[in-house]
Amino acid sequence: MDLDNDPPVPANLPDDGLVRRAKALACTAPLQSLDAHKASLEGIDARGYQMSQLALHAIDQVTIAMDFDHGADPERVIRQLTRYAGLQQPQHTEEEHRRIAEWVLNKLINVGTVDRGFRQTCGRIDQNGEYRTFPFSFKLIEEGAAGGKLHLRTTDEAINVLVGALDTDVESSQVAAEHKLRNLVERGRLDDAKVAAEQARHRTVQYGELLRRQLDATRRNVRTVDWETEVPDLLDAALSHIEGRYAMESQILAHITKRRDEADNPRYKQQAADLVVIVRECLGRHMRLQKHVQSAGAVFRREQDRQEFSGPPQRAALDLFGQLLVPTLGLKVNEALPVLAGYFRNATPPVPPDAVSLTTVVSRLLRSGPAEPPAGAPVPEPQLHFGVDTNAYTPEQHLLADQVLALGDGPRLLSSLMAEARELADPALARLVLHRAGQAFGTSIGESVRAGAGRVLLAFRTGHELHDPDHGGDDLLLTHALVDRTTAPGGPDEPTRPESEENP
Repeated sequence: MDLDNDPPVPANLPDDGLVRRAKALACTAPLQSLDAHKASLEGIDARGYQMSQLALHAIDQVTIAMDFDHGADPERVIRQLTRYAGLQQPQHTEEEHRRIAEWVLNKLINVGTVDRGFRQTCGRIDQNGEYRTFPFSFKLIEEGAAGGKLHLRTTDEAINVLVGALDTDVESSQVAAEHKLRNLVERGRLDDAKVAAEQARHRTVQYGELLRRQLDATRRNVRTVDWETEVPDLLDAALSHIEGRYAMESQILAHITKRRDEADNPRYKQQAADLVVIVRECLGRHMRLQKHVQSAGAVFRREQDRQEFSGPPQRAALDLFGQLLVPTLGLKVNEALPVLAGYFRNATPPVPPDAVSLTTVVSRLLRSGPAEPPAGAPVPEPQLHFGVDTNAYTPEQHLLADQVLALGDGPRLLSSLMAEARELADPALARLVLHRAGQAFGTSIGESVRAGAGRVLLAFRTGHELHDPDHGGDDLLLTHALVDRTTAPGGPDEPTRPESEENP
């Protein structure tokens, strides 16, 4: 083969088809890499799992579940993937199936990267006839939030992977899918018709996503969306699309329903019933799409009024998880500390000083100090309660005690006096005598003389033990001492002397 004689490659080679196919192949690369990296799963023998099929199933479930206003529930998608993984490897445990499902879903979201996107290198021939490569960035499943809950949405690239095309016009592909579905139903090929119906449903979702993204961009910044030409043309095309597809799908639904009712083969009847469900879901999606198309103009006017008076646009908030935490966790400690220190240094707002002028400083210096706190808590007024005077001994008992303590002819012991008191048949009298004897033991003679007493009862310790059945201690010797008032100190003509100089 002589390469020198071959004609040169023209500079204007129409390679758009090649680029589209290269992009389509690039979008399938994340799915194909799942089977190549499934051995990296620790603790699970993943060799029997078909990861690419699990990924396609995940994209299918998310696409079917998402609507114009909300996406798919991640937990529900994981449960469906878990069941599908259990069918592939029934000998494994439920926990292993769930770990496989979570791993596949995270790989489709591309968890662990900053922007959750995939990048592949593609090439094309430019206007100068030179082949140049360019990066092709795309996503398969995106995370979002609505009503405080996390949800998932598939992108156009994921839907194109699902139906086997890329960068095709949504409207033309939808029309082709509808005609293909109608032709297959009329020919009775319900297996192929089900596949075509599912593809038509996916295209319907993709068409609604185009309008949703335009409205979301309008809510963020109305100036970034062309509401003069692009969006009005899109809304007109959407209304025409809904009108045409609704008429086509209504005819298909009537035809399938008739085939289902007339069929005798149970398998054929079940296939027709499945088609009825799918086509009815497409009709419902078209009605919801029509509702949002009709309200798009009101959304534009409302957002235009709101943003016109909301001031200049603000800076986008930092994604702490995706832009700071995840990249920092992949660094070493000595490399991560400067990054975190720089973030907190820039994220902390400056604190203005308390005194910003000389007059403020002077006024604060001349300000009187705070009042001194009280020395203590206020003392509450006591609540005094006067008790009842409870005299333990009656006057009669005091008279009997005086008789006992008269001592008769001379000094007597306390033990004999208490025995005499018990003979008077009063059990409290002996205790009263003991009490009076105790007072006599500690009596001050001077106080008795000043009080005008003519005789003083005195008690002295004997050094012997008191013999009594109820009381113990030292026995006392009791006696009386007479007071001579003529020589007593403290008279009117003589000053009072100290108690130590007083003589009875």
